[in-house]
Amino acid sequence: MFTMNLNRLSTLIMCVSIFASCSKDLTQQDLEIDQTRLRGPISGALSKKAELGRKIYFDNRFSEPSGMQSCSSCHLPQQGFVGMGTIASTPTTRGFIAGIAEGAVSGAYGGRKPPSAAYATYSPTFRLNGGEFEGGLFWDGRATGLRLGIPAAEQALGPFMNPVEQNHPTKEAVLTKIKNDPAYMSLWKTVWGNDMPLTTDAEIAQNYDRIGLAIAEYEASIEVNQFSSKYDAYTKKQVDLTPLEKQGLSLFNGKAKCDKCHESDSKGGIPAMFTDFGYENIGLPTNTDFLNPMNRGNAPTDFGLGGILINSQNPNWKSLATQNMGKFRTPTLRNVAKGEANKRFMHNGALQTLEDVVHFYNTRDVDPTWRSPEVLMNMETGDVGNLGLSKKEELAIVAFLRTLSDGWMSNSTNSKTTL
Repeated sequence: MFTMNLNRLSTLIMCVSIFASCSKDLTQQDLEIDQTRLRGPISGALSKKAELGRKIYFDNRFSEPSGMQSCSSCHLPQQGFVGMGTIASTPTTRGFIAGIAEGAVSGAYGGRKPPSAAYATYSPTFRLNGGEFEGGLFWDGRATGLRLGIPAAEQALGPFMNPVEQNHPTKEAVLTKIKNDPAYMSLWKTVWGNDMPLTTDAEIAQNYDRIGLAIAEYEASIEVNQFSSKYDAYTKKQVDLTPLEKQGLSLFNGKAKCDKCHESDSKGGIPAMFTDFGYENIGLPTNTDFLNPMNRGNAPTDFGLGGILINSQNPNWKSLATQNMGKFRTPTLRNVAKGEANKRFMHNGALQTLEDVVHFYNTRDVDPTWRSPEVLMNMETGDVGNLGLSKKEELAIVAFLRTLSDGWMSNSTNSKTTL
């Protein structure tokens, strides 16, 4: 479904032209993202823009109250740049309940599990392709990338002013933390060539967007997108998979139909992304292990992509809202098992283990112990629900999924073994 556009610059220029009213203050320098990500990482060196993005990404001063939360608080490298399952908050850190992260304000929770920041920069801009939506970021696609040219940059800006995340009152409040720090400003001047003027609304908007672009540059780097899993080594003929892992791979691409949405083939010289960047409603139940202290469990139904489209200013997209109710972005499966001992799965954290995930796909329609779907509309039926897998076959797929965790090639003593 997705063909990588190697002429990113012309695409960005087109986006700027079409959406000039939103991004008229951005320069061409602002919109240039490191092109190496389009062919996979080839160097470990971070650009200065990526260095700036990385510095912001890990700085927990970028929350209100200050010192409580950074981007990395919800997108932890050791977890594959996603969150955790359940962990108590402390006086200086925020926790998770059943996969749902606590915001900077004590007791403030959203309703979704943090999506992975790893490999996010490979997502195309949000669009219709053959009648189906693809691309964009956040679970519902609302970070379209149509304004800044890359969804990851728009996604990075969302949490800073979200009251259940980093909770800043204004864009200027975020920028002031950089402007008042000499170390930040030295790097900022190197990257953007100015001292961050904040006199006008246009200057504030431009500089705020530059934060998102810098974080996206970091998220496009080899530090985040490592392609260093056992599976990557296998595709390079550096190591063999075990018989169980090979069986899982065969099932993944065959009987289990996983590859219908989590595409496992490389394209345009880019290793497999294990996603088609599309949207599906697989009939997940609500996460009954999570009771939001702010709404006492009475959260409204989450309609995902359809809930975004119904409020779209694009009349064509708005007209397609009903047929997209309950659909959520198909995530990459890279790093899905990383840190799995304290992890939750799916967009709402409803499933506790990888074994649960595979069993759900296999038996949703035939195992009466599964609770009713949160959204019955538009449910996927062909490739989910009654796959006829045995328990041993389910475990083989789980074994294969565990080969997708980054860090294997650098940690394994077998990483240089050739076949």
